Amino acid sequence: MPAITELEPLVYVAVLAVVGFAGLVHGTLGLGFPLVATPVVAAMSDVRTAILLTLLPTVTVNVASIVGGRGYGESLRRFWPLVGASLVGAVSGSWVLAVASPEPFRLLLAVLIVSFLWVSHRGRVPGAALTRHALVSMIAFGLVSGFAGGTTNVMVAVLIVYFLAIEMPRATMVPIMNTCFMTGKLSQIVVLWLAGLVTGGLLAQTLPLAGVALIAVLGGQRLRERVPIATYRRILHWLLAGLAALLVYQFLAGLGARGSPIATA
Repeated sequence: MPAITELEPLVYVAVLAVVGFAGLVHGTLGLGFPLVATPVVAAMSDVRTAILLTLLPTVTVNVASIVGGRGYGESLRRFWPLVGASLVGAVSGSWVLAVASPEPFRLLLAVLIVSFLWVSHRGRVPGAALTRHALVSMIAFGLVSGFAGGTTNVMVAVLIVYFLAIEMPRATMVPIMNTCFMTGKLSQIVVLWLAGLVTGGLLAQTLPLAGVALIAVLGGQRLRERVPIATYRRILHWLLAGLAALLVYQFLAGLGARGSPIATA
């Protein structure tokens, strides 16, 4: 990956703008930074470069979201099995991604999301069952969300499904989700460090991006309380629908790439 100082000036400014917008979205919703920043930055460079450039900014916005949450200590004591299981799942997913194609997992995750949206629309989300079997459900959703994050980089989709199903209050949901995001991202940093892709120089080069992301996420947090709960939940449902469509597109694009003469050469 080229040093960030080697990027064209206009590209660098564009990356700063994207990181700032993604931070604003994350601050307002409590999630969404990698979903917005990674694909846009990848369009200006490549996927691996985008992931490396957004590593430190992503951890920064996750920490800011955790610190900005209320009653975090009590929430963590309640949901620590979810956080722990998501870490295990993230490590497993990262290992699978290193040795296998992620396309089948993208399609499976899209099917799970669509299934949730359907039963949610019909008013049959099994929230009571998940609450009754809290420990089992937290471990199961933690493992699946971490695995999804490791293989498809969309841990958020599974966590949204879980928290919407149990009707978790927004103030509790945001810091716990960001704790799961942070543990998954830190495990990714460790894996990429061992692979020689993450260095001290890279972290220093992306520090300005992290600063812009932090300022933006703090601004977004001021807007969050102005968004009504009903509107907030509706936005999350639409976000899930968009994620499902994106995962299906990525799956089909992967099939097309493998079937092309260039991909098989």
